[in-house]
Amino acid sequence: MNIIQAIILGIVEGLTEFLPISSTGHMILADSFMKLSDKEFAKTFEIVIQLGAILAVLALYIKRFFVSLDIYIKLFVAFLPTGIVGFLAYKAIKSYLFNPYVVSTSLIAGGIVLIILDKWSERKRSSFPNPESITIGGAFKIGCIQCLSMIPGVSRSAATILGGVSQGFDRKQAAEFSFLLAIPTMFAASGYDLFKNHSSIHRSDLTILLIGGSVAFLVAIFAVKGFVAFLTKYGFKHFGYYRIVLGILFLIYAINTGLTLS
Repeated sequence: MNIIQAIILGIVEGLTEFLPISSTGHMILADSFMKLSDKEFAKTFEIVIQLGAILAVLALYIKRFFVSLDIYIKLFVAFLPTGIVGFLAYKAIKSYLFNPYVVSTSLIAGGIVLIILDKWSERKRSSFPNPESITIGGAFKIGCIQCLSMIPGVSRSAATILGGVSQGFDRKQAAEFSFLLAIPTMFAASGYDLFKNHSSIHRSDLTILLIGGSVAFLVAIFAVKGFVAFLTKYGFKHFGYYRIVLGILFLIYAINTGLTLS
């Protein structure tokens, strides 16, 4: 992977991580188009540069973590299902699900769900004054729904927003809880991946990782701000249409060019 490819992937990560369109799916699609030769490092790179995007959310929402201990408890409970399932299924997920066909199908299916969610949440009023007011049980259920995002193309953001709305949040609160939940979830995923694959990362790779993470951080700052404003005004349906079109186009591309499942 060269510096230009790292910058492109950093931009893709920063733009898509917190939108309900699947950052992992877009990264896999970008990999396929750029035909990266070192597949194992590319997979690790995609997960590690998420740290840059996480830091963007931490910078934007840092004040939330000084209000009360409630937010720590709720985020920990919401993180548990994904943490446990991810730990147990890590190897199988990376071996069998990181391919263009799974991504394309997940993008299309998730797009349909977002269009339905848009109608469902259009006039929905929140049952809570703020995201940290959700119950322990509600937080756990959001975490269970987040487990679906381990399928590439589903989107962690889409899954947790769906979970948030189903538990009583309005659109904005669901998005904000999704942002906050990304911090422990993505830190754990990135940290675990680094632990498992640190021996395959060479000193020369550190520059590439730093560039990708820095670009992801800067782009994510603007993406998060823009997403909340867009979501409040227009809802989820446009993201759903985008996912369906992208999924169909890439599925056609994958079939016509004979992309492999590996």
